[in-house]
Amino acid sequence: MKRATQKNERFVVDRRGEPSVIIMSVKDYVDTIAPSPKWLKGIQLESRRKGFDKLEMKDINRLVAEVRRDTGRRRAK
Repeated sequence: MKRATQKNERFVVDRRGEPSVIIMSVKDYVDTIAPSPKWLKGIQLESRRKGFDKLEMKDINRLVAEVRRDTGRRRAK
């Protein structure tokens, strides 16, 4: 597992000579099997550029609460 996650190596595990399972990192799986659409990649790059990828869950919850409060105030006016 360490080699798969750190070095992006893949391993085929067989049972009685027949391939059964592939071991690969989640990142490798997502990049290879289920890649993000271009529009999402753009959002991810922008988020990293702004430092949003470093936010902790408590920060995200606080920001969501602020936006909801502000939205509620605008609707009440």
